[in-house]
Amino acid sequence: MANILVVDDELGIRDLLFEILNDEGHNVELAENAAEARAARQRARPDLVLLDIWMPDTDGVTLLKEWSTAGLLSMPVIMMSGHATIDTAVDATRIGAFAFLEKPITLQKLLKAVEQGLARESARRAAAGVVPPPAGVNPSTAITTTGDSLLLASLAAVPVPDAGPQSTQSFDLDRPLRDARDGFEKAYFEFHLAMENGSMTRVAEKTGLERTHLYRKLKQLGVDLSRGRRSAV
Repeated sequence: MANILVVDDELGIRDLLFEILNDEGHNVELAENAAEARAARQRARPDLVLLDIWMPDTDGVTLLKEWSTAGLLSMPVIMMSGHATIDTAVDATRIGAFAFLEKPITLQKLLKAVEQGLARESARRAAAGVVPPPAGVNPSTAITTTGDSLLLASLAAVPVPDAGPQSTQSFDLDRPLRDARDGFEKAYFEFHLAMENGSMTRVAEKTGLERTHLYRKLKQLGVDLSRGRRSAV
């Protein structure tokens, strides 16, 4: 999955976006102002940035313009605001913003914008001749291409992926009903988490449960929520 930087001065919004994107399997870093965003941009080199417009020290449009002028706008930036005008959105797009989301942001619009932004970034890297390393391979030893030349570096051995829960399992029925039911439900949710690469959103859709109810259910059953995310990295 991707490295995503979320920049917003409101703690509640940062936490909400972190939870959603983390559930989708992404690595998420948070910044509450422009100063933290600059440091995170330099340190983590994010694949995509979600940037709030109205912030107390430096507003998002100014930071976007700063990155553009300095040649640092090498990743898609999705602007966010609950008070911006159409002119502000147009200006941000003209500077180089990939998209604009109006608060309160719906889950569907957020995930769609993030998916489209990451798809554009993947296409840009492919056009530039950068081949993403296989899962389990250190990026510093990955295969890269520049033009028609192919530079081969030593590749670490790619571990055999865990097959994960199987669609057909046997259960010990010589147990109390409650224990047998809990065992079945745990196996059921572990299977769907593995199939959906740890995406709570897709598992909720597949199982017909509301996300909050699903999360509580998984915690109750003792399901390892990190398993699906690790397989997606």
